[in-house]
Amino acid sequence: RSLNVEPYRINTNDLKYIDREFHLRLRKSSLKPGDIVIVRTGKPGACAVVPEWLEEANCSDVVIVRAGPSIRAAYISYVVNFVALHHIDSHTVGAVQQHFNVGAARQIKFGLPSLNEQDRILAILGALDDKIELNRRMNETLEAMARVIFKDWFVDFGPTRAKLSGAKPYLTPDLWSLFPARLNDKGLPEGWEMGLLSDFSDLQNGYAFKSTEWQAEGVPVVKIGSVKPAVVDLDQVSFVSSELACERQDYRLSAGDILVGLTGYVGETGRVPPTDNPPLLNQRVARFIPNRNCYALVYACVRDRAFKEFAEGQSHGSAQANVSTRNLMTYPLNKAPENVISAYAGLVDPLLAMGLSNLGEMSALAALRDLLLPKLMSGEIRIRDAEKLVGEAV
Repeated sequence: RSLNVEPYRINTNDLKYIDREFHLRLRKSSLKPGDIVIVRTGKPGACAVVPEWLEEANCSDVVIVRAGPSIRAAYISYVVNFVALHHIDSHTVGAVQQHFNVGAARQIKFGLPSLNEQDRILAILGALDDKIELNRRMNETLEAMARVIFKDWFVDFGPTRAKLSGAKPYLTPDLWSLFPARLNDKGLPEGWEMGLLSDFSDLQNGYAFKSTEWQAEGVPVVKIGSVKPAVVDLDQVSFVSSELACERQDYRLSAGDILVGLTGYVGETGRVPPTDNPPLLNQRVARFIPNRNCYALVYACVRDRAFKEFAEGQSHGSAQANVSTRNLMTYPLNKAPENVISAYAGLVDPLLAMGLSNLGEMSALAALRDLLLPKLMSGEIRIRDAEKLVGEAV
């Protein structure tokens, strides 16, 4: 889907599938490796090259471009995602849902260096994007580790069930000793209680900024479209004045804050990355405020697929799904003894801290890429100088 097309990459989260017969009937929208796809609706202009591993796919609502012999597909992607932004913004149409069409895509103008020079430019920019992708995958692994431990301890009661079956310990002795060898009449480990998400965290609604308060630049404001899986996209924000931001300090966000969408993609959760310009929280987005020692527990809980399904089940609205903070906080979360929660935090907090550091590095690398990209394409900076800068960064 066009939702899976992001600048410079295809996001594999929540891919949808169709049968082969239907795919063959939709030949106009079929994709193959090396195709360049440009989003038409939603986030107009987001552009990526179909990777080699995606041998066969189909996607509607995109402009499909195929590179000729004098240009690399990746070069087109960089042009569309950054150099042509003004052209794309000025050629989108539609009051409610903006569109970017094929005709406008054909009118994009840019300088075309030789293939050799394209390859040298792509090697520089690609080194930055490769490092960004490496950090992204590392974060996926770190989060997966946190969620596996969460599910084993707090959902499946793995250590207790292992003791019941006589299995060998698979945790260190100090951790193994925290778990009882029996389940109570509710099916929970002895000493545990049934609980709700509200037992472990508060949830703060965002502020209802007025449309007349938006401006072209200033202090960013996180909106519902900013909350992506695992991370808040600070490129998808609006802005207000610093004066207004000072009046709304209660809604100022910090790096690592866990946000959840309340409208549209309800239940989507992500963390605020490190930034020199901390954003504010807009209406229909909420911030979890975990209790002491509960940050890791709350994050793993709300990143679980079951939480998003719960949020979707609690939502209402025919045109656009909406869910209340009150309903979200009724999500079931078993209450373990404090020493178990602290032990989980001791294991997982360092993983999440490393992930947050990776997010900060990804933002810095993306900023360097976006700084170098137009300068390289215009010849303002020499390729050798850019290579030196990138070498120091990665």
